[in-house]
Formats: sequence, C-alpha cells, structure tokens
Amino acid sequence: MLRIAVLALVLLYLLPIGISALLYAARARGDWRSADRSSAGLLPEPRAHRPALVRVFSARTVSWRGILATHAWIVVKEEGAGTYSRFDYTAWGRPIWVDRFVPDGRWFGSVPETVVGLDGAEAAAAIPRIRAVIAGYRYAAPGDYTVWPGPNSNTFVAAVMAAVPGIRAGLPATAIGKDFPYDGRWFGTTPSGTGLRLNLGGYLGLTLGWVEGLELNILGAVAGLDLRRPAVKLPALGRVGF
Repeated sequence: MLRIAVLALVLLYLLPIGISALLYAARARGDWRSADRSSAGLLPEPRAHRPALVRVFSARTVSWRGILATHAWIVVKEEGAGTYSRFDYTAWGRPIWVDRFVPDGRWFGSVPETVVGLDGAEAAAAIPRIRAVIAGYRYAAPGDYTVWPGPNSNTFVAAVMAAVPGIRAGLPATAIGKDFPYDGRWFGTTPSGTGLRLNLGGYLGLTLGWVEGLELNILGAVAGLDLRRPAVKLPALGRVGF
C-alpha cells in the first residue's frame, strides 16, 4: 500500500509539476515589468455591446510561479454601461484592486482563459450580488493577502463565485488558493452547491461535486477527475480532456 501511495504521488503530483517546469524553461521570457498586459480580444467593445456581462478569467501567474499556479479575476458590465469593471485581489497594498488592469488583458504576458461567461438577464441578475460580496469581503484589509495557501486572488474569486447562484462553474485545478476556507468552514457544500467538500485550512482537502468533480488537494496542488466533461485534473498542468 505504501508503494502504491508513493507511485500515485509521483504520477499525479510530482510528474505533472516536473513537466510544467520543463515547459516553463523552454519558453522565452523577459522582464515581468515589461511583459505584455494588452487586451487579449476576449471582450466586445463595451459601448457597442448593450447587454449586461459577467466574466471570470484565469491566466498563468507571474514568473516561475506560473509553473504551478494561475491568477483569476472578475469583470462585470451593467446593461447599457460604456465601460467594464475589473476586480483583482493582489499582494500589493489594499488587496482588492478595481480597474487597475485591462479587463481582458494578458496577465504579464499570459493569455487568459474564460472560466465563467454570463450575458444578458443572467448577468444582470448576478452583478448586484457580485458587487455586494466584493464590498463585504472579509479579507479586504492591507496584509490580508497570503500567497499560499490563501487567501489569495483565487480565494477571492472562488468566494464570489460561490455566492452567486447563477454561476455553476469551478476554477481550474491550477488555481492554488481556491480551496482556502474563505467562509471559515472546513466542511460543507461545494461552491457550486452540487456536492460536499472537506477542507483542512487549504493545506489538505477532498471535494466531490457534479460541477467541481472529484478533487484531492495536497498542499494546495489539486488532482482529480472532471465528471461532467470527462477529463483528468492535474497539478500545474490543469485539465487534460479525453
């Protein structure tokens, strides 16, 4: 049994992290301060798009940390509004940043993926709740941000997603910090409300839900299975579909 456990640890955790490190080493890199943060073209021109809109984006984080982790943020636009509002949670100063970056901008060179997309009436219904959760977020003071195991950017976005009934999605396995118990509870329903999870302070955890699938969290690294859309979830590499 011990040998099986060690083999599983190597195959499911250490090997994917090693592969991600090799991919990182093979990519051309420059100074993060001059990295591209321009629009990735994922959002329509706001003045030409009248309906309300909600997006959750996720992209590989800065420098070597991108081997393991991604950074998530939230973008909203009320119906008829001419601009987007972007919300990030960072380690710099007061952690909740509003409109500090381009709404669909590359995260220091990394192109984001869309995790959640709500439009029209569905988005309009979700936006007041999103803004209320952000305004009352419990870790909003300077110094509250903790890169590992949380609360970090992914903890912040996971808390917002969990509070909005219309958002039935989960952050990627690479979103380290998403499993930090932002509500103070170590056992309860999953953020989507479709299952249960046990969470030991973000260091260890087990999740089973229809939306989240089966996830085993070891020191923030998540491995598991996507049940709705068959795929394997791997630390550092993320979702590998069949």
